[in-house]
Amino acid sequence: MEFSLKDKQNNHLRTIELSEALFGREVRGDLLTRMVNYQLAKRRSGTASTKGRSEVRGGGKKPYRQKGTGNARQGTIRAPQFRTGGIVFGPLPRSYAHKMDKKERRLALMTALSAKHAASEMIIVENLAMAEIKTKMMRTVLMAMDAEKSALIIVAEADRSVELSARNLPGVKVLRLEGINTYDLLAHEKVIMTEDAVKRLEERLT
Repeated sequence: MEFSLKDKQNNHLRTIELSEALFGREVRGDLLTRMVNYQLAKRRSGTASTKGRSEVRGGGKKPYRQKGTGNARQGTIRAPQFRTGGIVFGPLPRSYAHKMDKKERRLALMTALSAKHAASEMIIVENLAMAEIKTKMMRTVLMAMDAEKSALIIVAEADRSVELSARNLPGVKVLRLEGINTYDLLAHEKVIMTEDAVKRLEERLT
């Protein structure tokens, strides 16, 4: 697959070859949905906690006598029907994570990359390194690519100038290659990758 390599001003430099196994797959919405649900479920803290009637404080004394008051009989003010009583079937700390095969997760990542390629929402640049750490310079680069509103920038390795220049831009996120994931690919309108990142990604997944 041929693809246009751009510079930071979004000008065509040359044509490069992309792996069809990585960027030319059939887009499977069912697989992408499962992968997004897998990632979001794994992020949940699962710390919500409530107390049952045996855990709340107090309630050792019978609130009033069994008969003669005209009220329903009660044994404790910590029963669920009272305002200060225990919670019935309330949430408890738990993990929301569920299993998904490694092969499926890998296939979902390749499918997300193919989806971005098919939708013409992927840009490959030769280099993104900045002469100095300037948010304004990064915004200018993104505006040239029509990606200033929502962009995921993927670099091959740690690049302090790129990461710090994009840090304060809303809707823009920088990921190193090892952090690439399906959710972030789909959550941003444009995906901007460096040429080196693409080469390493093809080595890793194909």
